Amino acid sequence: MNLALSMAAFALAASISPGPVNVVALASGVRHGLPASLSHAAGATLGFCALLLLVGNGLHQLLAHWAPLQGVLQAGGVLFLLYMALRLASDDGALGATHTCAPPSAWCGATMQWLNPKAWLAAVAGVGAYAAGEQQALWIFTGIYAPICFVSVACWAWAGSVAGRHLQSPRPLRLLNRTLAALLIASAVGLVI
Repeated sequence: MNLALSMAAFALAASISPGPVNVVALASGVRHGLPASLSHAAGATLGFCALLLLVGNGLHQLLAHWAPLQGVLQAGGVLFLLYMALRLASDDGALGATHTCAPPSAWCGATMQWLNPKAWLAAVAGVGAYAAGEQQALWIFTGIYAPICFVSVACWAWAGSVAGRHLQSPRPLRLLNRTLAALLIASAVGLVI
């Protein structure tokens, strides 16, 4: 039982801490509300669990031996973060049903996890700590991680939906979106430095 609690604590710390996926969930919650943001949370959860299972089955070893793929993943991550930052920064902050920006999809959430260095670090560290070479432990860890990851990302979307209720004019919403965009850009810059 202590091992399961340790796995859960690791999953919570890695999932709830700020990162690109959570920043996008927060922005989505502000703009679209919690229900519309849950597909992003579900996609992020499924994407991370797939990553965790593949890392547990040797994907990290393949990447360690094939450096060009690491560069492709890093470049893809930077470009995707910049794309999401551009979408946030260009949002006009208009309230009501007139906006045309759709909430981030499940596909977006899953893709962000695969291009997110924080997710890769969590997957490699988690597998190394809790499931090194043991399939049963890997499946248990993934089963514990999944609901914690979903709830963590959903909490960020919920926090955004609460904040969104207090943003009653376009100006503060634009400011928040641009601040979140700057955080995503900082994440992208951190990848190339």
